[in-house]
Amino acid sequence: MSEGPVDAPYHPAEAGAHRPSEADTHRPSKTGTHRPSKGDAHRPSKGERTRARILDSATELFSRSGFHAVSLRDIAAHAGLTHAGLLHHFPGKDSLLIEVLERRDRIDARELFPGIARPGAPVPPPAERLRLLIGVVARNTRTPGLVALYAKLSAEATDPAHPAHRYFTRRYRLLRAELSDLVRALQDESGHPGDLDPAVVAGQLLALMDGLQTQWLLEPGAAPMEDLVRDFLDRLGLLPADGPEAADRSGETDRSGEAAGAGAAGVSG
Repeated sequence: MSEGPVDAPYHPAEAGAHRPSEADTHRPSKTGTHRPSKGDAHRPSKGERTRARILDSATELFSRSGFHAVSLRDIAAHAGLTHAGLLHHFPGKDSLLIEVLERRDRIDARELFPGIARPGAPVPPPAERLRLLIGVVARNTRTPGLVALYAKLSAEATDPAHPAHRYFTRRYRLLRAELSDLVRALQDESGHPGDLDPAVVAGQLLALMDGLQTQWLLEPGAAPMEDLVRDFLDRLGLLPADGPEAADRSGETDRSGEAAGAGAAGVSG
């Protein structure tokens, strides 16, 4: 997604994120050195499980009430911990918020933008990346809590004093850059670059997805997000004529019929 240099992603460590203490790691038994079995290699430690529970509780409460209305004591109680127990893992609400936001981004980046998550990793073909992007839009319809979290917090974070202001500024800069690159690659692959500026299309696509999320949260039936994003891309000639994305789209058209047509009409206004 590319309009000039992109800063490195915002890491929780910049906000004072927790660094594992001895309590989070396995201590050898007094009877000898612990030799991990094959099962131990992928089994989360007690500290990791507790952190995950805290993040789940914070995600639910932030998405329900926003950042400012939720206290660390609220999150601790929801997670079944004491206030002191939560502070052992996260020193403050700011660092906890950034970790909540980055957890989902890390998952998405591994598939959509592997070059960011793992520099030097092979990048999927443009059509496959587009299919994955539309898959994220479809997934969002099954995770209303996360959609509400990002919608609520991105609005709050327009205040420069908000702890997530820097995070969202960098996130949008990165998304614009990566989406611009994807649009340019799709244009090159089609052999018909046309007169569309990839950076402009990237900004329009982000605005469309964010606006649709707000409408969907208010009235889900009135904003079929996946259909409308597909229609926007199709009108710009960015949906490949063949490949996995075209097959997905063809199958959906057969199943949805008039509903997909109604969604397309909604975009054109």
